Amino acid sequence: MSGYKKLFEPIKIGKVEVKNKIAMAPMGILGLATDKGGFSKRAQDYYIERAKGGTGLIITSVTKIENEIEKMHPGIIVCTTMDPAHFINTTSEMVERIHAYDSKIFLQLAIGFGRVAAPAMLVGEPVAPSAIPNYWDPSVTCRELTTKEVEKLVKMAAESAAIAKVAGFDGVEIHAVHEGYLLDQFTIGMFNRRTDKYGGDVMGRLTLPIEIVKAIKKVNGQDFPVSLRFSIKSYIKGWNQGGLDGEEFVEKGRDTEEGLTIAPILEKAGYDAFDADAGSYDAWYWAHPPIYQKHGLYLPLTEQLKKVVNVPVIVAGRMDLPELAEKTLEEGKAADMVCLGRALLADPAWPNKVLEDRPEDIRPCVGCHDGCLGRAFEGKPLCCAVNPACAREVDYGIYPACCTKNVMIIGGGVAGMEAARVAALRGHKVTLYEKTDKLGGHLIEASVDEFKKDNERLLDWYKTQMNKLGIDVKLNTEVDPEFVKANATDVVIVATGSTPIKPNVPGIDKDNVVTATEALLKEKPVGNKVVVVGGGLVGCETALSLAMAGKEVTIVEMLPELMSAGLPVPHMNRTMVLDMIKLHNIKTVLNNSLLEVKDGAVEVIDNNFKRTTIPADTVVISVGLKPNKCLYNETSGKLPKVYTIGDANRARNIMYAIWDAYEVARTI
Repeated sequence: MSGYKKLFEPIKIGKVEVKNKIAMAPMGILGLATDKGGFSKRAQDYYIERAKGGTGLIITSVTKIENEIEKMHPGIIVCTTMDPAHFINTTSEMVERIHAYDSKIFLQLAIGFGRVAAPAMLVGEPVAPSAIPNYWDPSVTCRELTTKEVEKLVKMAAESAAIAKVAGFDGVEIHAVHEGYLLDQFTIGMFNRRTDKYGGDVMGRLTLPIEIVKAIKKVNGQDFPVSLRFSIKSYIKGWNQGGLDGEEFVEKGRDTEEGLTIAPILEKAGYDAFDADAGSYDAWYWAHPPIYQKHGLYLPLTEQLKKVVNVPVIVAGRMDLPELAEKTLEEGKAADMVCLGRALLADPAWPNKVLEDRPEDIRPCVGCHDGCLGRAFEGKPLCCAVNPACAREVDYGIYPACCTKNVMIIGGGVAGMEAARVAALRGHKVTLYEKTDKLGGHLIEASVDEFKKDNERLLDWYKTQMNKLGIDVKLNTEVDPEFVKANATDVVIVATGSTPIKPNVPGIDKDNVVTATEALLKEKPVGNKVVVVGGGLVGCETALSLAMAGKEVTIVEMLPELMSAGLPVPHMNRTMVLDMIKLHNIKTVLNNSLLEVKDGAVEVIDNNFKRTTIPADTVVISVGLKPNKCLYNETSGKLPKVYTIGDANRARNIMYAIWDAYEVARTI
């Protein structure tokens, strides 16, 4: 029996009882909507899988209530009213199947995006409560909505809730007095400069969310639950500028005092629960916390919220550690229900694994955003970096092999471990060879800092799965082409990883030159004044690690911006790293390349051939990785069924290492 008792107690939201206190946070399913605004088959399977995994309440992706006032291209976001019959047709059976697992499901209704709508998503100009700059392109001014248009939004919200009820949804959640979306923009003085009934003082700015809940209750009845996505604090330092935890700044959005003032007013208006968090697009790393944010980052705020409201408070914010979720509910001070977002992308069976008292089997989210929102920015469907089957569960799941094969895997980094795991799950006999004394590859140095500990959790998970699956792991065993040929098996998977690139400049072999790996693992001493050469994500994270350890750090980057080359770094991760660099007083020298390493200094050169000398006790090289392809090149074409995966194929990131491995291992 699970020791996590509070998580599995029932809870009521309005008159609807949910079997446990675990909710699925609303997350955009961009790329999984139909052209008529319905849920695609992949979207349906995605939600059903989370119900099957034991989630008590599923809150769907953002669903637009209309597509005329704020018109978006078809197929981007689900919309109830674009074709109501089609919407009901694509959701009703999904809801029925979710109910078969005794789970409940709320449809999240979006009043609109407003200033935070990406112009590329829109057909026409962006709209907002007032004529304010678009977040993504400040040169574009949003059109102010007319009073009649706002009144129509209220009507469409009620109509959408009625459609949701017909489709069988157990309730709706309003999106949102949260994250700086359109409804939130109406409630915040910084964005709302209206002089009609929807503007003015706090009560005037609350008119829209109040009218919406009253209209829904009038149509669907008082017993139909309506929850509210609610940001207690905005963390806006200025236009397109966020504030970090512990940083002193004047709140330009909604401060905590105002958040706690308006919450009881909204409860009195009829909202049955607060799905609470913090942040805004201007501080997106609060609303979508990266790996650098603390687990349970909203709890200090929701503890204050619970003191002023009587309806359930649901809290997300990296609540994916079972012990943290249980303790929070046990104490009862900060939440009545926990919300899991990316944790359920990474492992849809999170609730069942906790209930079965095997939390060590939960595949952890690493807060990278590469597979979820990062892909959305690239116009690709929702997925997950550590779970390649996410949002394609039926089409891309793991199924038993028709015949058992002997599989040799060379390399014990994340790609090798994932290939071994998947091949073993399919019934193959797997032997993994690793030349060092430990598994993990680059995941080891990527786990040393406190702000990267979720990578360590992923590494521990892989080690646990390897052990439970009985995979034959041979450490301290270096494999050469002759060994592979002499011990040829049915399949050979080369996952030999990558090595750091060193620029060919004078002084590069000096004793004070180290790689990012050597610096992070403390394999070589690092002096007080440090120059990090390379301003990609690894270079920036290494600079932060050293600055937090008290070093004076300068980053030298040849491009005009940090983290601007290679694979795109998701927006929330990138902006938080940039703000952390400023907070920790890390100097940046852009548009400069390393020319020479000298004793106690480096010489750099800019695009105009101007040379600068920067003092440096230690020079950290972080200009990229190159694949270790020798073994693959010497065996491919000489033996049948030889594959190369992960960094050995092409040096990229954790997601692509896992995805390469999964793709190959699920088909052999």
